Amino acid sequence: MAYQVIARKYRPQRFQDVVGQEHVTQTLGHAIEQKRIAHAYLFCGPRGTGKTTIARIFAKCLNCTDGPRADFDDTDPRCQEITEGRSLDVFEIDGASNNGVEQVRELRETCKYAPAGARFKIYIIDEVHMLSTAAFNALLKTLEEPPEHVKFLFATTDPEKVLPTILSRCQRFDLRRIPAVLIAKHLTHIAELEKVTIDPAALYAIARGAEGAMRDAESALDQLISFCGEKIEEADVLSMFGLTAQGQLLELVSAVLAGEVESALRQLNKLSNQGKDLGRLLSDLLNHFRNLLIFQVSGGDLKMLEVSEAEVAALKEQSQMAGAEGLTRIMEVLAEAEMRLRDAASKKILVEVALLRAIEARSAVSIDSLLKQLQNLREGKAGEGASVPVPAAAASPKPARAVTAAAAPAVAPRIQTAAPAAVPAQPLGMAPPALKEDLADLWARLLEAVGRASPFARTYLLEAHPVSFQKNVFIIGFDPEFEDHLSLVDNARNHTLLQTKLLELGHPNAQIKFIKAAAPEKRAAAPAEPAAPPAPAPVPTAAPKPSAAAASAAPPAPPAKEKLAPVPFSKDDFKNDPLIQKALEIFKGQIVEVRA
Repeated sequence: MAYQVIARKYRPQRFQDVVGQEHVTQTLGHAIEQKRIAHAYLFCGPRGTGKTTIARIFAKCLNCTDGPRADFDDTDPRCQEITEGRSLDVFEIDGASNNGVEQVRELRETCKYAPAGARFKIYIIDEVHMLSTAAFNALLKTLEEPPEHVKFLFATTDPEKVLPTILSRCQRFDLRRIPAVLIAKHLTHIAELEKVTIDPAALYAIARGAEGAMRDAESALDQLISFCGEKIEEADVLSMFGLTAQGQLLELVSAVLAGEVESALRQLNKLSNQGKDLGRLLSDLLNHFRNLLIFQVSGGDLKMLEVSEAEVAALKEQSQMAGAEGLTRIMEVLAEAEMRLRDAASKKILVEVALLRAIEARSAVSIDSLLKQLQNLREGKAGEGASVPVPAAAASPKPARAVTAAAAPAVAPRIQTAAPAAVPAQPLGMAPPALKEDLADLWARLLEAVGRASPFARTYLLEAHPVSFQKNVFIIGFDPEFEDHLSLVDNARNHTLLQTKLLELGHPNAQIKFIKAAAPEKRAAAPAEPAAPPAPAPVPTAAPKPSAAAASAAPPAPPAKEKLAPVPFSKDDFKNDPLIQKALEIFKGQIVEVRA
């Protein structure tokens, strides 16, 4: 008898022999028992997962002598005919080579005739998605209302290419990739029957290389037996597939998580020199980090993982070396490298860069965390400024000269409290000094709320200032120096954001309006000399009031004059500001432009 390859020799002949597709085989078995047999079935799934095999077994169930029954006799002549491919009532058609209208018309004509000897005439069409649109349309009517003695069994690896009109006329079953553990177990059984000694690590390596396809695993085992003889070891499998040994992979992962750059690059160089497939290496790394993340998030639940005992021990150890956020960033880096690897001129350099980026990503801080740190720094600096008398704050001119993303909100309230000393604020619709101070406080709180929702919107609003808030209309002004920001912020999205935050701050139904208006310090600077006499006026009226507003209303005039006094701007002083240096350190950035 001619030699049969393992994939054909050990092909499942009954539903209980099919590995890893119980959700399909049990459903079909129950349908036969309950006599709820449809006229058309569609089996979808990756290659080598059992689509055509299940279709043949189902055909035997339907056409066995005492059928339909799921527990048919293997020695039944009709079942043996189907197994050997010589049944006159079971037709296996290749959809790729019989995809024209003519072939479908011939099928329509032949299906009218009664079966030769069995109960049903069964058409198994493999790779049905290869049929042309015209062929599909020619099949529609027959598929929807076939003769009672006709059953259609379709198989495809690409169900998305099957017309929806065909899908709606079939019962669809999606086959899954077979878990590596089940593949290794089945290969062990085959190896015992073939009297071959195979290392458990080699079995797991074959299962990994098969990527869920049982036929691929069986073909690999067949090839390894021819190559190695009666004893197969892990090194043989790794050499044939270009895979990385599990121990080497775990060492590389540990080097990445520990931040050991030299060790990671040395191991990669060693694997590359051994001829390992770098694309497969990236895929294995991604899969391991995925397992590590699931292990960490699930609290060590192994039901969601397909891992060996050695890998379980490594997961327990490595899960202590990085958090979920760090693992997610590492996976993003590796996934990006995997997509770019196909077009890379130097694959090794790309993987080296990916490992370096992964090492950096493990301890990187998210943008939200950075913004929170900067916010804390800003509030810390603002607190120091608040504890010092106002003239002292004016004596330190650096925060007042340069409004930065981190310091501006802390500076804005001090600048605007000086405005009551200048009378021109009234024509812009501003309230009396006490209410104006409330407006400055509302603006500071609004900026903080906007910053939590959209740091970018807050960055542009730092150059703005509140003009008035009357009749539920909040007018926000931009100094002519920053009028180019108007087109960036005056949109529906920012209007909605500001309205929402004002609602949260207790101001419902507010409307937003952006205008070009001089900043308060510039309006106050115009009448520089006459502004001095009115300054004492608010002091007597506010003195009898023991409130905090009175205490803050009296001293603004002197600082306003000091702040508005011409002071030479020094870029070096700005760059050396401790808060700016801290921001650059956190963001690992550099100053591109400095504006006074």
